[in-house]
Amino acid sequence: MFDLDRWTEIADTLRTNRLRTLLTALGVFWGMFMLVAMLGFGDGLQRGIQRNMGGWATNAVYVWGERTSLPWAGMQPGRPIDFDNDDTKALSELPEIQYLAPRNQLGGFRGGNNVVYGSKTGSYSVMGDRPVYRHIATFQMVQGRFVDDIDIEQRRKVAVIGQQVYEELYPHGADPMGTYIRIQGLFFQVVGRFAFDAANDRGDRENSTIYIPLSTFQRVFHKGDSVGWYALTAKPDVRASKMEKKVKALLASRHRVAPDDDEAIGSFNSEDRFGQITTLFAGIRFFVWFVGVMTLLAGVVGVSNIMLIVVRERTREIGLRRAIGAPPASIVWMILQESVTLTAVAGYAGLVCGVVLLQLVSVVLPPDGTMGPPTLQLGPVAVAGLVLLIAGALAGVIPARSAAAIRPVEALHAE
Repeated sequence: MFDLDRWTEIADTLRTNRLRTLLTALGVFWGMFMLVAMLGFGDGLQRGIQRNMGGWATNAVYVWGERTSLPWAGMQPGRPIDFDNDDTKALSELPEIQYLAPRNQLGGFRGGNNVVYGSKTGSYSVMGDRPVYRHIATFQMVQGRFVDDIDIEQRRKVAVIGQQVYEELYPHGADPMGTYIRIQGLFFQVVGRFAFDAANDRGDRENSTIYIPLSTFQRVFHKGDSVGWYALTAKPDVRASKMEKKVKALLASRHRVAPDDDEAIGSFNSEDRFGQITTLFAGIRFFVWFVGVMTLLAGVVGVSNIMLIVVRERTREIGLRRAIGAPPASIVWMILQESVTLTAVAGYAGLVCGVVLLQLVSVVLPPDGTMGPPTLQLGPVAVAGLVLLIAGALAGVIPARSAAAIRPVEALHAE
């Protein structure tokens, strides 16, 4: 039950030596403030990196051909490895693959191509893809659709443009659907527009990309049945690394590559990258909690020490309470209340100031920067509050036991 007299007594006790109370509370305040700030900035950094890496399936593998480095089956090293539609058919038989997307790029890796719409001209990447690629690259369709199976079968000259292509070629918010753009003198009808959310150079590249059907790409740009590289994802119950080995082994066998030639076929496994990032942020979270809690506990130790001093100063008062019949439990509860009150008030002030700091930084930070807006989730706040209350109680345990052990006769004779 709420006892106004008891809380008034606690307030008077803490006001008796304001400077000492303030300095003691400052340690707890700073510990909670640092914990909240580090949690918020750590979360913002994680969000920023995840946003910058957005657009990748977490279990995607990319495989491309390079040059052999070892002789094999009577052939000399230095032979280029080029993929084709037959390789695609062979790979489609592997049970570990969920999505298989053969791809081509006009002008080679990061190659730019002049694209014209009306009086506007720009240089953009032109990719030949199949509809399945939509399951590997997680961009958002803003208008229209992506290339579909009918486009592939009929080799339609249709195009899906990125957000930056739209902004540069279509001024004043014009509707691009159904219009025609010219790529290397050939006209393609725009059937869709997409936006890629990653806030980095890769995001800019993807938004400057135009997708056309792979079959159309191979025909109109005279690529025959060649495939530049593959984007694949593993089935949910299969490790991407296992699928990667199977894919590279099959392609190496088909192109007569030496089994120990690691340079003939290149690959990138996004599962490994995401795993590294997940491990990194697990370590960061552990470090943040460790440093924050240790800083908070340092402040709590200060509270405990001050409460011991307070108990010594109030020896006569405590002895008098005992002499008139106050049980030891009431003395313990009195000290614990004062300790928890001081810790809770200081900690809450640190929590509020930390949240205010995070909000101010969120306003200042650019929305597409490396670090995302620092935020504090409800779960960590609840855990921090629980840690604070437990720490406050622990801070008062030793002083409370010391107070309860005071003998009334000795206390009344104390100076």
